[in-house]
Formats: sequence, C-alpha cells, structure tokens
Amino acid sequence: MSITYRRLACSPERVFEVLADGWLFPSWVVGASRMRDVDANWPAVESKLQHSFGVWPVLIDDSTSMMEWDPPRRAKLRARGWPMGEAEVTLDVKRRSDGCVVRITEKAVRGPGKFVPAFIMDPPLHVRNIEALRRLAYLAEGGAGRVSGADKL
Repeated sequence: MSITYRRLACSPERVFEVLADGWLFPSWVVGASRMRDVDANWPAVESKLQHSFGVWPVLIDDSTSMMEWDPPRRAKLRARGWPMGEAEVTLDVKRRSDGCVVRITEKAVRGPGKFVPAFIMDPPLHVRNIEALRRLAYLAEGGAGRVSGADKL
C-alpha cells in the first residue's frame, strides 16, 4: 500500500471543491489523459467518471467510481485501470492552521496489480502520487473547481 502526504496552502473545503469537479480529474491524476463523461450526480457514492488513460493513440477507456464521500475530510474512490486491474484510492484531508494536509493511500484490490509485491509496486505509486498531490495543490490553491465562473452562469 502506497501512502503519500502533502501540505497545501488552502482549506480542506478547497480540496474538495476540486475533487467534486469530475471534469478536473485528468488535471491532477497522473496518467489520466482525458475525460469522456461525468455522472450528473458526481461525487455521490456510486457515481462514476468515464476517463481514458495513456497517450494517444494508445488510450484505454475506463472508469473511476466514488465509494465514500465525506467532505471536507475523506473521499474514497475505486479506480479501474485494466489490464492492470483496480485500486482503492483514499484521500484524507486534515485541517492545519496554515492550510491542510492531504494523504493519498492507494492499494491494488483486483487484477494482476494485486499480486505485485508491495516493495515493487509502492515506489512507483509513491512517485506518481507525489506528482498527483502537486497538481491537486496547484488546482486547489489556485481556485479551480466548483467555484469557477462557469458554475455561476
């Protein structure tokens, strides 16, 4: 299981505004290249994001579903990435006096990835999630998400 932390200079609510905007998913998730659809009730539990992974012309269409949504504290997702399998990704957010700390925990739960030993799987996941948290910080600290002007129209 890979665990990665980052301190952000914004409130936990700002982090969850970014997470609540499913169209921003490929902006912070490393490897996600495009969004195809976002369920109208996203981020409700059992709602889905339809996305693609990879680089054109080799793209794999797959989905991510919300398993738990408890803003501004916790979000748990089931990320599908076949042929590697599926992973549970949990984002826990803790308020701090100068912002918040976000922790991403990721573990393979189905498919071939589940059988890869942690000492092989965790280092690349950790590096990827360092970048994912960096991107999430840019979005949350910079004002992206549901508070954008397009939502006010």
